Amino acid sequence: MADFSEYSRVTPELESLAATCLANSQIQQEDYLRYDVKRGLRDLNGTGVVAGLTEISEIISSKIVNGKKEPCDGELYYRGYRIEDLVQGFLQGNRFGFEETAYLLMFGQLPSPQDLEQFNRQLSFYRSLPTNFVRDVILKAPSPDMMNTLARCVLTMASYDEHPDDISLANVIRQCIDLIAIFPLIAVYGYQAYNHYKNGNTLYIHAPRPDLSTAENILTLLRPDGGYTPLEARILDLCLVLHAEHGGGNNSTFTTHVVTSSGTDTYSCMAAALASLKGPRHGGANIKVVQMFDEMKQTLSDWTDEDAICRYLNGLLSGECFDRSGLIYGMGHAVYSISDPRAKILRSFVERLSEEKGLQKEYALYSAVERLAPQVIMERRKIYKGVSANVDFYSGLVYRMLGLPNELYTPIFAMGRIAGWSAHRMEELINMGKIIRPAYVAVQPRRSYLPLEQR
Repeated sequence: MADFSEYSRVTPELESLAATCLANSQIQQEDYLRYDVKRGLRDLNGTGVVAGLTEISEIISSKIVNGKKEPCDGELYYRGYRIEDLVQGFLQGNRFGFEETAYLLMFGQLPSPQDLEQFNRQLSFYRSLPTNFVRDVILKAPSPDMMNTLARCVLTMASYDEHPDDISLANVIRQCIDLIAIFPLIAVYGYQAYNHYKNGNTLYIHAPRPDLSTAENILTLLRPDGGYTPLEARILDLCLVLHAEHGGGNNSTFTTHVVTSSGTDTYSCMAAALASLKGPRHGGANIKVVQMFDEMKQTLSDWTDEDAICRYLNGLLSGECFDRSGLIYGMGHAVYSISDPRAKILRSFVERLSEEKGLQKEYALYSAVERLAPQVIMERRKIYKGVSANVDFYSGLVYRMLGLPNELYTPIFAMGRIAGWSAHRMEELINMGKIIRPAYVAVQPRRSYLPLEQR
């Protein structure tokens, strides 16, 4: 029998191939300017290149004042509704908001009571996995990476679908509702398998409950006793809502549009979106925030000493602390500068949860960093456009206070964002034109072919 550990080893031969690749694949930085290439589909100011139209969501980070573009407090709209109004609406109605938000994003209108009841029934109906799927697919190949588990299981679900390649709108809606319903099951069961087989802990496979919301089911599936407090469920539901959508230009949603434009099936499309979200520059950032604060708490003898906090933040920027990346994770955003509306909404609930959990000191430290980091960054980096906390700054703290394992942080992001991906896939199918194919300028000089014996 082959020793598969050898297949994971990077050999000297592979290192040599990597060096060859590096030597022959580096493009001169000045060429990007010479050919006016919008790297990352952004201009030199960081503004995204317009690549499409959408009615699903809108992000506002600047306004025109006296004919000049000026940064403003961030605004986020779902189907034209301010995110603050949507959140206030379901909180005042004492309802969980994720299912209502998913309906709005996918179908373009707020659901009536009858619409919402029917949509919840559909989610409950699909909130189960095929017979023996847990045993044959999840338990037999436990992985330490739940995003990989999600992607693998989503692709495997195509084998259980009698019409996997049918991209008619009604069939895609069926597939999307199914995936929204089962993402929590796949991710939590995948974690339970890993926690049992790799860490030696007791294996818990709880059945989902049809009478519970998505957020409540996540908690009851994960915890040994299936218990949770009302505040815990509400704040997790809020996280799902705030992660559900963020414009068509974010990496994973743009991936959804690109892959959908090829005419491929829903399962392949969502697996591609998951692969994008997994990246630490996208959905994995909240884990970095928590890990950064873990080191900060160990380093600081007094969490209230603002001078010491500033020294640590300067150490982060100089690459002397944490992962030596030179970044303060959770601060700054590709679009927002003055404020991220999602972080502002989440902040007040984090404070309440910290009181319930007796973690007021941790919340106070986060608050101090949120206030001090922009000053340190502006002084050190000479950035004056504004830097603020993003949604990842507080979402990781929420998950930590909820007792969620790090392995599920990014999958929970995916459990919310699958609603937005579904809406964008449907929008691309409805308005599908040509396959999305941006242009690249070839800068490799022409060469004459050499026979093998002359090389």
